[in-house]
Amino acid sequence: MRFFQSPKDPVKPLPFRVYYLVVVCLAICGLIASLYLSISHYRVYTDIGYRSFCAITRAINCDTVSQSPYAIFLNVPVPVWGIWGYLLLLLMLSVAHARQTVKNRIWAIAFLISMAFSLYSCILAYISSYYIQAYCIVCIATYAVNFLLAYFTWLIRKRFDSHNLIKALKGDFQYITQTRQQILVLGSIFVAISIALIAFFPDYWDLGLSHHSNQLPTGVTEDGHPYIGADSPQIVITEYSDYLCFQCKKMNFYLREFIVQYQDKIKLVHRHFPMDSRFNPIVKAPFHEGAGIMSLVAIHAAENGKFWPVNDYFFSVAGHGARIDLKELSAKLGLNVHKIEKALNDPNLRQKLRQDIQQGLKLGLTGTPSYVIEGRVYHSMIPAEVFNKLLNAER
Repeated sequence: MRFFQSPKDPVKPLPFRVYYLVVVCLAICGLIASLYLSISHYRVYTDIGYRSFCAITRAINCDTVSQSPYAIFLNVPVPVWGIWGYLLLLLMLSVAHARQTVKNRIWAIAFLISMAFSLYSCILAYISSYYIQAYCIVCIATYAVNFLLAYFTWLIRKRFDSHNLIKALKGDFQYITQTRQQILVLGSIFVAISIALIAFFPDYWDLGLSHHSNQLPTGVTEDGHPYIGADSPQIVITEYSDYLCFQCKKMNFYLREFIVQYQDKIKLVHRHFPMDSRFNPIVKAPFHEGAGIMSLVAIHAAENGKFWPVNDYFFSVAGHGARIDLKELSAKLGLNVHKIEKALNDPNLRQKLRQDIQQGLKLGLTGTPSYVIEGRVYHSMIPAEVFNKLLNAER
């Protein structure tokens, strides 16, 4: 009796069906992950209180990845492209499962698709590491799926196809065009829908304020802070915000649209709390670099009656990888670029910014956005019951 296999004994591959089912299961796992990521991306922008299960730390945070401009490719969210890619692969696998299909057909194309997935995973991982500086757990899981897909499609070719890749690809395309006309029809539909996605996918991530929001009454409080909304409100909301904070941008959008509906009952007062290590003492490592400078420009704009246009401009461009162009800002909003540059070193403006930050620290703020309503501090968002109080008062 032999307990060890001789090196000369040929390796007997597992049945073709085993390899096939592994690839199908991996593609289904990738599809499910992409569906989750697509829903999560949508909710990050449209659900004011949403927080994904994997928003754990600053570095391990799916929401941070979703909020980045790199989460959109050709005007379509990256996970939606993932759904489309896995569906394409499953379409190819349905051909490979047909009884009349020989075991070595379709797998060269499937291997190339899987390699394309893997290459794109490497690109996304690089972007997460060096540009976003945050990682998504579910995204990492899809990277693993893609690498395994590439490995198993390669293994199937190695086990069941003796042709080189070029010859195998030629055979795959000939097989599709000659014997599987319905696949060509489905493929054409697939391409048409892809083009339609690029052209017509709704840009729900564009948190642009409505025309009515820009027409709200504005002013300055007795202690010199800009406000928007009612002069004699039922509720005063004081916000502490950072122009490089996505949640600040999101809350700014929803609050302003809410105030449009109740502009005679709500006043929103703005104060600065940039999470910039050059300005904020609680930030010990480089983070949101440039947010302090943006706050100084906004304070200068407030002294010239231009705070809210500058505020909205900063939220519209920040986080999109674009540098703030002071000349463009000046030309667009009617400010003097030389006065802005001088204001950046103005000790009076820097003192005003320090006062906002110090007041925030006294309130116990550790991040943005934060809100003060009737003496109570709310972090990240405002509970619904606070607004219910306003709604009930109107009835």
